[in-house]
Amino acid sequence: MLSTKGRGLPPGSARLLRSPARTSDAAHAAPMPRLPEPAWRNLAALFRWLVIAVLAASVLLPLSFIVLQSLLSAPFFDADKTFGIDGYRFIFSDPDFWHAAKNSLIIASGMLLISIPFGGVLAFLMTRTDLPGRRWLEPLLLTPVFVSPMVLAFGYVIAAGPVGFYSVWWQEWFGVEAAPWSVYSVFAIMVIVGLTHVPHVYLYSSAALRNLGSDVEEAARVAGARPFRVALDVSLPMTMPSLLFSGVLVFFLGFEVFGLPLVLGDPEGHFVLATYLYKLANKLGVPSYHLMAAVAMCIVAVTFPLVLLQRHLLKSANKYVTVKGKAGRHTVLPLGVWRWIALAIVALWLFLTVIVPISGIVLRSLVSHWGAGVSLAQALTLANFAELFEQDNLVRAILNTLGIGVIGGALAVGFYSLVAFAGHRRSDWGAKLIDYIVLLPRAVPGLLAGLAFLWLFLFVPYLKELKNSMWSIWIAYTVVWLAYGMRLIQSALLQVGPELEEAARCVGATRSRASMDVILPLVRFGLLAAWLLIFMIFEREYSTAVYLLSPGTEVIGALLVSLWASGAVDQVAALSVVNIAMVAAGLGVALRFGVKLNG
Repeated sequence: MLSTKGRGLPPGSARLLRSPARTSDAAHAAPMPRLPEPAWRNLAALFRWLVIAVLAASVLLPLSFIVLQSLLSAPFFDADKTFGIDGYRFIFSDPDFWHAAKNSLIIASGMLLISIPFGGVLAFLMTRTDLPGRRWLEPLLLTPVFVSPMVLAFGYVIAAGPVGFYSVWWQEWFGVEAAPWSVYSVFAIMVIVGLTHVPHVYLYSSAALRNLGSDVEEAARVAGARPFRVALDVSLPMTMPSLLFSGVLVFFLGFEVFGLPLVLGDPEGHFVLATYLYKLANKLGVPSYHLMAAVAMCIVAVTFPLVLLQRHLLKSANKYVTVKGKAGRHTVLPLGVWRWIALAIVALWLFLTVIVPISGIVLRSLVSHWGAGVSLAQALTLANFAELFEQDNLVRAILNTLGIGVIGGALAVGFYSLVAFAGHRRSDWGAKLIDYIVLLPRAVPGLLAGLAFLWLFLFVPYLKELKNSMWSIWIAYTVVWLAYGMRLIQSALLQVGPELEEAARCVGATRSRASMDVILPLVRFGLLAAWLLIFMIFEREYSTAVYLLSPGTEVIGALLVSLWASGAVDQVAALSVVNIAMVAAGLGVALRFGVKLNG
């Protein structure tokens, strides 16, 4: 796949490695008009700085609205507003803020402790060992990625809540008054959120492992190391950049997580920072945008040091390069009897994170009501789906969500790739600016990011026309998930050795030509994997679009929030099943045409 007539280079790159004499002969035989080399370079440099300018504007403009709003005593459209720190003074004196901050820190730390090691080990088992059923397990592993956290939370309540399907069945089977578990505690939220974010780490780590030759692992095996020791001492350390990227992003998500704590924590009064933001309007009885912005700036103050830490760690990323001029061999490590123990652990994780919530959603969508003493056979119905397709706004939401995932996801990956190439293997201030900017959107909760984009589209000239179009939602989604998409692409770029680009540059190729003919073919499967990931993320996104909805621009994720708040559980369940089926169909088509999920 990576060879060109035995050279170990991607197709098309051979023409860049011709001898100078043959290149000169070809030029005399068939001269082609072209711009002078300096003009090409100036044009490429201009395009690069244009990409950086668009990136900076798309991230810093919404963030500037949040900073400004946090320094006002009232919403910025209030005529009585004044500059000051009244918002910060209010939240710092509110015990609920400190309760939410403590819970957010506990949950974010728990997510790291659960998702990073398990995601890395899961990637090793799926890509480097003879684990049974790897081919059909992989699509199931990605299920928590594309299912909305709001839907997962709803599924856990319906399946394992006090009157959930599994709780009622447990009571009937064992003759007890209550099931021996609860989904309404901080510990339960931490475990559930940690387990459901394992696929995020898995996608990063498995993409790197698939680009890792197995020569080093075989050497460790020859020296007598067992598979578990090979994973800990050889394979996983070689994917450290991917684990670092996913670790920072998972920690960001821990401070942003909203759907699961809202549904599971609200009944017992357990706040996190994101749900505290959501509840602030009810504290004063009026819009509290200045308080929400103040909380968002507190979150940025916590997460921005992580940006500096990651940039420091990236300086040593080159030592993990594993794809060079010669393609590596891939062999699987035999687990022996441990393969069945490993399969049982993976199956248990799938049961807890996929089967339990999804079965709850599906069953709830097929019954008219549920509770203790209700017969499942007598409550079955398809009325929920019939009602779903009778409402125009719900049908539009389905079509718009599919479009934003397929078309918008492809456009987003294209933009992420342009930004990644603009900073790839550069050390100027433009590359440093990219490093600092790309992680900033993930420091802002999606709910408030959507509100900032609403202000942007309403009050920035020439952007008002975008407010009532799907472009507004696409721009917001693309910026909010900038760090996630960027790091996925950069992790693939880091696996390509610099000597391939240097060989092309030595024979006269420009930087852009080397990127197109050498780097891009090597990372093409990584770009396909990025599209699939962004497709699923856009399909399940819910909080960012809440404030951007208008007639004609409905999307499933945002509608689920409003439907859940109104108590329309039948429509929530039916719409969730349609969403899952829609993404599963797209995933099946991708697999049918040979798209590799992890590059």
